[in-house]
Amino acid sequence: MKRRIISWFLAAVICVFLAGCSENAQYILKDGFKKIDVDLTALSGTMVYAEVYNMMVNPTDYLGKTVKLSGPYSTRYYDVTDEYYHYVIVEDATACCQQGLEFIWSGQHVFPDDYPVDQTEIEILGIFDSYEELGNTFFYIKADDLSVI
Repeated sequence: MKRRIISWFLAAVICVFLAGCSENAQYILKDGFKKIDVDLTALSGTMVYAEVYNMMVNPTDYLGKTVKLSGPYSTRYYDVTDEYYHYVIVEDATACCQQGLEFIWSGQHVFPDDYPVDQTEIEILGIFDSYEELGNTFFYIKADDLSVI
């Protein structure tokens, strides 16, 4: 009898544990994303920089993945294409090195009216994707969500 109670108790504990793990492992976000594949907001400065560096060196490994990222907003105008390009700046832990990760904000957003001021801390959520321009492939985040933090 005692073994049966212990067995039921252990089975219940395992079920509760597994149910809790599965809920945290995959959750539904408001924009229909099933999970965040690369959450750069949850990493230390050193790890964020390393992960972004890896995204630049091996970008095809990240295509189609959901990415969450925060940092200072920056924009640059390129006269050859007559376009503004938008970035989230990522610095390493010592702030000696930085990398800009381009994003394109989905929807009907007009620059500069709908965009934050340069150096404003933002957070974006979107899908890592690519586009062709001037004979080159560029990688970016198709941001479905942008918020000032």
